[in-house]
Amino acid sequence: MFRPTRIASSVLGWIAASAAVLAMAAAGPASAQSTIRDTEIEGIIRSWSDPVFDAMGLEPSEVEVLLVNDPELNAFATRGRIMGLNTGLILRTRTPNELLGVVAHEAGHIKNRHTLRDGAQAAGMQPFLMSMALGALAIAAGEPGAGAALLGSGQYFGTLGALRYLQGQEGEADITAARGLESAGESGKGLVEFFENFRSQEVFSDARRYPYFRSHPLSGQRIDALRRPVEAAAHFGHRDSPERLAQHALILAKIHAFMDPPTQTLRTYLESDTSFPARYARAIAWYRDGQTQRALDATDALIADDVSNPYLWELKGQILFEEGRPREAIDAHREAVRLKPEAPLLRINLAHALIETNDSANLDEAVDQLKRATAREEDNTLAWRLLGQAYASQGKEGEARLASAEYYFAAGAEEQSTQFALRARDMLPQGSNEWRRAMDIVLASGATMDDIADVDRRNEQRRQRQTVIAPPGA
Repeated sequence: MFRPTRIASSVLGWIAASAAVLAMAAAGPASAQSTIRDTEIEGIIRSWSDPVFDAMGLEPSEVEVLLVNDPELNAFATRGRIMGLNTGLILRTRTPNELLGVVAHEAGHIKNRHTLRDGAQAAGMQPFLMSMALGALAIAAGEPGAGAALLGSGQYFGTLGALRYLQGQEGEADITAARGLESAGESGKGLVEFFENFRSQEVFSDARRYPYFRSHPLSGQRIDALRRPVEAAAHFGHRDSPERLAQHALILAKIHAFMDPPTQTLRTYLESDTSFPARYARAIAWYRDGQTQRALDATDALIADDVSNPYLWELKGQILFEEGRPREAIDAHREAVRLKPEAPLLRINLAHALIETNDSANLDEAVDQLKRATAREEDNTLAWRLLGQAYASQGKEGEARLASAEYYFAAGAEEQSTQFALRARDMLPQGSNEWRRAMDIVLASGATMDDIADVDRRNEQRRQRQTVIAPPGA
């Protein structure tokens, strides 16, 4: 299921800072960006990428790959081993090997610990950042002229050093990517071809250059320096398998179908095209266009051809659920979970449908599915929100507040998380696993045992005052 989610605040901060330093131009608000979740697409990209991460010496489970809902051609890598791929970049890759090459390049930045702050002072970025900050403060204080001057000086002092520094990082990431691809038995040709396809970008101004090539400066010398080791590698002639080509076509079709207007998708994937990606795209387009029965018929026809495909069952469940038919969606989502039990998003879909039936008989199963999902994805905010909703419907107030604490903890809202954890702790059996988890969240906020004891004293004083005001039986 294509599901939009917000990008974590720490990642947004990095994106905003990168836009300021690397683009050297005004950019849209980072908060407008969001990630999308889709088990099928994520699984395909991970199946290609994980062997490359492993060959680079990175633990695949520690590298997080985000799909960013943005039509711009862009990608990034930042601290925390987080990598982002814009849907706009994915759609502009012509082969699986090109997309894998970009992933490998971003992994090269992670492997080499290339982050915004590393080497900033030597590169000349620090005076740039300081001038940008002072300029923004001057404008906020009502001195736009002084602010503009500071912003201009920041560009002047920082640009040359920053670009030299970035070029050095890009060359290192290129070579690390090429070596990782070769070690994994993959060709680096796709990365070279991706860069060559956009080589003309180097002659454009920042205003006309794709964001990816503002933050990843491109030059003929850089491409030539990469091409030599790639062409000399043993696996240079390795070609994408028919299976990978089909997977790449499916990724493109699915992104187009969910992101483009339905009419545009239907013009791109005409009914005369009977390939699996085209039929898949049309089913999604009809669903998004409100042609529910036509979408269901198309999805059922796809399922009849491949009854063991969990993502087709997921799509059927999604269509029924969003049409306001959660009871009918349950069977489809159950089948998706049966076929791929290790996928947390599929379990969350099933739990959501169970909860939306408003039938108390379904709540135990919903809770079980959500607990299994959060065991695999501890930071899935939707799962925690739904779990809190399910517990509240069951009258389990302590568990509901703990789920809310987990929700805010995963979202990075420390203060709210601590507040809910303290409330949960007072309602849960002391010493239980849930009580211990509430304590863990409180302590993770930096609170000490003395702080907790102080809260307990104040709560007890409050309860005593309430007892005096309204004694039992009054």
